[in-house]
Amino acid sequence: MIQNKDSGLIRCFIALELPRGAIDYLEEVQKLVKKKNLFFGKFTEPENLHLTLKFLGEISEEKVLEITKKLEDVKINGFEASLSELGFFSEHSFKILWAKLNGKDIWDLQSKIDESLKDLFEKEERFMSHITLARIKKVVDKNIFLDYVKNMKIQPMKFKVNEFVLKKSELKPDGPVYSDIKRYNLL
Repeated sequence: MIQNKDSGLIRCFIALELPRGAIDYLEEVQKLVKKKNLFFGKFTEPENLHLTLKFLGEISEEKVLEITKKLEDVKINGFEASLSELGFFSEHSFKILWAKLNGKDIWDLQSKIDESLKDLFEKEERFMSHITLARIKKVVDKNIFLDYVKNMKIQPMKFKVNEFVLKKSELKPDGPVYSDIKRYNLL
């Protein structure tokens, strides 16, 4: 594991990765939104599209090793998830454009991860099953943008979830670079 050179800490999160078909589809959605020129901001790179189950922040290598062991206790069957609508966390302050990921078992998995790490981290109070498509700096016209997003239909693409991943995030000038620390298979 390579640590952040400045702090000696490793920036980590736990994620569900998306299958290639879902990534390709969301990339097409991003292109459609981008063509409209409704906001200024940054679209998430296709290789970085994922669902964050729990953000861990910058932690020591020792703590990472402890987390890798604790996550082995998370037991849940593989399940089906599906993409649904686009949205924002707030219709008054557009900061993130996201696609919702549906599936009751996503919440169960997130809860089991929280439970396994309860001695190390606080429980996730505001988990929302979303995939960040873009970070918004400025909206050209809020009403037009809101109407466009509300009326954009997303294919309810379904896929099987068979694993979750503990990932490292290195912040670079061109954007974050993610790498796997450890993969965990579901039952």
